[in-house]
Amino acid sequence: MLEYLTERESLWDYLARCGKPVVLYGMGDGALKIMEACSLYHIKISAIFASDEYVRGHSFQGYPVLRLSEVEALYDDFVILLAFAVNYEPMLTRIHQIAGRHELLVPDVPVTGGGLFTPDYVHANARQIDQVYHLWEDDRSRQIYADLLNFKVSGKLEYLDRTVSPAAEDFSEILKLGCQEDYLDIGAYDGDTILEFLQYSPDYRSITALEPDPKNFQKLLRTVETRKLQRVRCLQVGSYSHKEVLPFSGKAGRNSALSKQGNQRLEVDSVDHLMEGCPVSYLKMDVEGAERETLLGCRETIRRYRPTLNISAYHRNEDLFALPLLVKELCPDYRLFLRRHTYIPAWEILLYARL
Repeated sequence: MLEYLTERESLWDYLARCGKPVVLYGMGDGALKIMEACSLYHIKISAIFASDEYVRGHSFQGYPVLRLSEVEALYDDFVILLAFAVNYEPMLTRIHQIAGRHELLVPDVPVTGGGLFTPDYVHANARQIDQVYHLWEDDRSRQIYADLLNFKVSGKLEYLDRTVSPAAEDFSEILKLGCQEDYLDIGAYDGDTILEFLQYSPDYRSITALEPDPKNFQKLLRTVETRKLQRVRCLQVGSYSHKEVLPFSGKAGRNSALSKQGNQRLEVDSVDHLMEGCPVSYLKMDVEGAERETLLGCRETIRRYRPTLNISAYHRNEDLFALPLLVKELCPDYRLFLRRHTYIPAWEILLYARL
């Protein structure tokens, strides 16, 4: 069992014993989570630096924000921890260039929820993790799964680099959308995933889009109006397992999410109730950590229509194995595929399910 897990030492244990200065590259929420984990493992942060264009003589958490050249002047040999998320090519190229000159690791800290993806965590969930490994439909999914597990434990960039494939390939080889699709977009943001859908199914039958954040919802409505899209229903509501009002952190961006610390209140409801028995043939879900509850609220829709599923599987530590198992529980006939699109760290992990 778990013979594909070749990394036996966590990034955190390595940093605690390596004896090199540990330097953060970046600031913000990701850096705070990494600093908290370093504190837990008694790892000293020696410096923080940012890209030259973002250095303005300011500080972060009591550290002066340096340039990389200033860190290089301080230390001959050090470990860089990447502390921000990125998916655009110039910055990805810069990161790889830096990784060619210095040891650079990418800590895996969950977008939401707690805990760290360590070997102890893997072994505590070994049965489920191994069960999912053998559920994947193709070798590519199994290879991506193994590389992601090893990345999450070690933070080594080479594992992450091997997992990337283009979205167009996923649509043509796995999703294979056709005419007259009934598309349900859960977490529609500003309509960007509707526009992506239209590239592959322009002759759709219906679109239903759910977006809870008020500012994002207005952007979604503008997209639908500007493109003069017909047969589109937009609902400003969050998806969940049942109807309720929950705390919500609205950030007018992709990271708006249900949160116990949220200062807003959000009406949520199940897909089964919202759709009222209407057909769904293709269902995309990106709900910032509420995927499990949303899937439970899709139980009847999945049982009745068995739509092709496109589910984000990276917000919580357990998503990589718990979500595939739940999908198979809801519909044992589904074939499961795993793919990932360009991002550092291990974001944009996609679970596809189809008959």
